[in-house]
Amino acid sequence: MSDTSKPRAVTTRWWWVRHAPVRSDGGNIYGQKDMPCDTSDRYVFEAVAKVLPRNAVWVSSNLMRTHQTAEAIWAAGFPRPAAMVQEVDFAEQNLGQWQGMNRAAFLASRPPGASWFADIREPAPGGESFMDLYDRVCRTIARITIEAAGRDVIAVGHGGTIKAALGLALGGVPEKGLSFDIDNCSITRLDHFASDERVVWRLPMVNQQPWIADPAHAAMHQPAGPEVAKLA
Repeated sequence: MSDTSKPRAVTTRWWWVRHAPVRSDGGNIYGQKDMPCDTSDRYVFEAVAKVLPRNAVWVSSNLMRTHQTAEAIWAAGFPRPAAMVQEVDFAEQNLGQWQGMNRAAFLASRPPGASWFADIREPAPGGESFMDLYDRVCRTIARITIEAAGRDVIAVGHGGTIKAALGLALGGVPEKGLSFDIDNCSITRLDHFASDERVVWRLPMVNQQPWIADPAHAAMHQPAGPEVAKLA
């Protein structure tokens, strides 16, 4: 017999998918620039489509590379949802005047050991800080978690967006989210448990790449952060 006196926990599972690689950036920082992505590797999208749950709520950012990535997943065999809501708050960080600058040269000019383009509270000239990104991502996660309580949510987003979500799940510490690599088309699942007594997050998988055993698809790893400076 079940114990009805125990508080019931509601589990809402977030499945974050980073967009496919951007090939037309010329090695430059693009941030919130609305750049197209490369969805030609069908094998990768078939692998992703097999992992994601059916009957989920779909959301994306407002930038075309997330919409193109979702379309590629659906074309690879995932049942097309009735709708996918675009959330402006899930867009990549606005890097202002840094957008269009050579990525490797810019990052080489930053302090060694940096885990992002700048300190989390340093805004890009004419743009945002990572904390600005974190705050808007968190408020929208909170809203959708209430609206979709008890369901699966598939969110197609960006590297910075997903790192912000990880920082939230790791106790509301943005710096912790920046410690993770988030590869193109990778899946990160964050589970939200809520009861009358407490709310907790769990991280069943981060940067999962179901195609990774086949080196023919290694192009999904497209360095875009501080590691670029090491490769230049």
